[in-house]
Amino acid sequence: PRKRPFHTVMPGMLTRPDGSLLGPFGVMGGVMQPQGHLQVVVALVDDALDPQAALDRPRFCIATPEEGAVVRIEAPIPEVTLSALARLGHPVRGPLSGIEAQAVFGRGQVILRDPDGMLRGGSDRRCDGCAGMA
Repeated sequence: PRKRPFHTVMPGMLTRPDGSLLGPFGVMGGVMQPQGHLQVVVALVDDALDPQAALDRPRFCIATPEEGAVVRIEAPIPEVTLSALARLGHPVRGPLSGIEAQAVFGRGQVILRDPDGMLRGGSDRRCDGCAGMA
């Protein structure tokens, strides 16, 4: 009673500054979903990575306050980065890998549409999907 499920069916759609379609994307994974969306958009838009490289990047996840707001970090992240976060007062857990990372960091897919109409896709290595031509 008085509890709501964490329902996060919310794919994203990216557009270019001129309003043309860049493409759909989505990262699922409960509390990780909005954080994963942001991380993938930064990789695609700010860092100009291709869809697969954007999805392959290691992720971080800030847990809920009920979980102590722990910052979970996916491998491979340099130890110097983990130490710097800890010195700043962030409760860090990681680097996580394997099954544990799959459970925390979500799974995503991206399709980008180039201005000439060419489609480029990526599918998260954390799951069993693939990007290919039909």
